[in-house]
Amino acid sequence: MNKFYIVTNRDKDPQLETTNYICEFLKEHGREVTVLSRESLGKYAVRESREHNPLQIPEDTDCILVLGGDGTLLQTARDTVELGIPLLGINLGTLGFLAEVEKAGIPEALEHLIADEYETEERMLLTGKVLRNGEEICSAHALNDVVVNRCGRLMVLSYEVFVNGQKLNRYQADGMIVATPTGSTGYNMSAGGPIVAPGAQLMVMTPICPHTLNTRSIVLSAQDRVEIVIAQGRDEQVQEAEINFDGGLTQKLMTGDRVVMQRSEQTIKLIHMSKVSFLETLHRKMSES
Repeated sequence: MNKFYIVTNRDKDPQLETTNYICEFLKEHGREVTVLSRESLGKYAVRESREHNPLQIPEDTDCILVLGGDGTLLQTARDTVELGIPLLGINLGTLGFLAEVEKAGIPEALEHLIADEYETEERMLLTGKVLRNGEEICSAHALNDVVVNRCGRLMVLSYEVFVNGQKLNRYQADGMIVATPTGSTGYNMSAGGPIVAPGAQLMVMTPICPHTLNTRSIVLSAQDRVEIVIAQGRDEQVQEAEINFDGGLTQKLMTGDRVVMQRSEQTIKLIHMSKVSFLETLHRKMSES
């Protein structure tokens, strides 16, 4: 690898100490480096027409180094989904499943990168869109999950769920999570959903705080098409909800809106150089939490 692009979360590296160290290391070894510092990674609305390459990353870039935590990596993955450039996450946060390189392991990881000693792992993505009165009002990708949940007043909402056009169930819940295997260790896990090995090809649907005693997560095929409809509330109340892609992109929803999700034709390439298995990592992360 010769051309690197560094995306750093300024909240996690305020003095750019780690960023500058990586930049100098790569330059000393004759590599080209471009740095982008992101000041904030809060939620932002889905735009109807997004730029093809909002970070303006050169298409001949060999690797994108993402400094921060899983949230930084998820946002960068969305912004670079159409470029197909491998990403390596460097964890400067707390509990990171995606950002596999810890701060102490940066020198060794960089040595492996410039020596081309690594593996590239492809992760499946979800693509979701919102239909209002039959017209698409927004669409986006998600590496972790697509979440439909209540907003505004604290009240349980009604959701009708269809799989491949067939009605599955009507849920009374705070929300619904549709997660990839990568995202199974995120919100899905916190909501009581199953943990899935990241290389699996499937989707997990988990209700959030369902108002029932017998509702469980459902594991679906990667080929399935999931549709969640914001149903009418009690006494024909108009319900207010929102859709959230990977904890970042959001769009307000209302009664009658339909959220359609399925596997994307595109994938995200993550650089993997650790010989530690997913189960070993899972054990360590769960012991730390």
